[in-house]
Amino acid sequence: MASMAAGPDHLFNLRNSFYLGAYQAAINNSEIPNLSQEDIVERDCLVHRSYIALGSYQLVINEIDEASATPLQAVKLLAMYLSSPENKESTIASLREWLADPTAGSNATVRLIAGTIFMHEEDYSEALKHTHSGGTMDLHALNVQIFIKMHRSDYAEKQLRVMQQFDEDHTLTQLASAWLNLAVGGSKIQEAYLIFQDFSEKYPMTSLILNSKAVCCMHMGNFEEAETLLLDALNKVSDDEPTLSYSDAKDPETLANLVVCSIHVGKPSPRYLSQLKLSHPEHVLVKRAASAEDNFERALQSFA
Repeated sequence: MASMAAGPDHLFNLRNSFYLGAYQAAINNSEIPNLSQEDIVERDCLVHRSYIALGSYQLVINEIDEASATPLQAVKLLAMYLSSPENKESTIASLREWLADPTAGSNATVRLIAGTIFMHEEDYSEALKHTHSGGTMDLHALNVQIFIKMHRSDYAEKQLRVMQQFDEDHTLTQLASAWLNLAVGGSKIQEAYLIFQDFSEKYPMTSLILNSKAVCCMHMGNFEEAETLLLDALNKVSDDEPTLSYSDAKDPETLANLVVCSIHVGKPSPRYLSQLKLSHPEHVLVKRAASAEDNFERALQSFA
């Protein structure tokens, strides 16, 4: 996890790949020589979080055993939480046990995973209970995301200022700035787009960068450009992504953004929504679509 202390950073490239969504590249380039024991644990956490981002939950659950370090145990809890929504109560109960332990509960990775899980649960006050004190760039970046979800861009901006004071050029600082610009909207959308454009010029293109640029385009009304970017993300073939085709693409945000974009360009495609329902039935767009369908059916019945 990105510490806020100075010193040589042997994991810079690995961490950067993870932050920008180049998950396969992070996994492939994780054999780094001369790491300290602390760096080895962080390296392993980044690799397993990359596997989680690619949907390989079971691999993470199988590889991390009871003898693994506390941060890795926390990452395993995230894999368990995401892999099995029906058992999430027991996973959250295990997480609360970790958090109640003074040593484990103060660990930065445990706090980050706790914040991530409670943010997924939309229990933002509980998430902030464990993340608000910061201490790492990752925790401050997560705080920015949580405050944006709470529609408190004023608090998000305070977190961003802390990050900027430490390292204005840090990838997470730039990402957090773009997230906040998107949340504020208006003329700030262009600033967000330029940040993502800068990433796309400096680093290999990833689905995350393409989606981020597409969202900016949609906010600015450029739906055709957004659609081009999203189709590129759906069919991404590069060093940092496995081949994604229409039949096996699983990235929920690409599919969700395509659903919205297709409607705006006047060619709605039920295929994307069907794919999203099959691969990510818990996605917020799927739930909203189901709710709208239910309301429509009830309205029809009231006229029957």
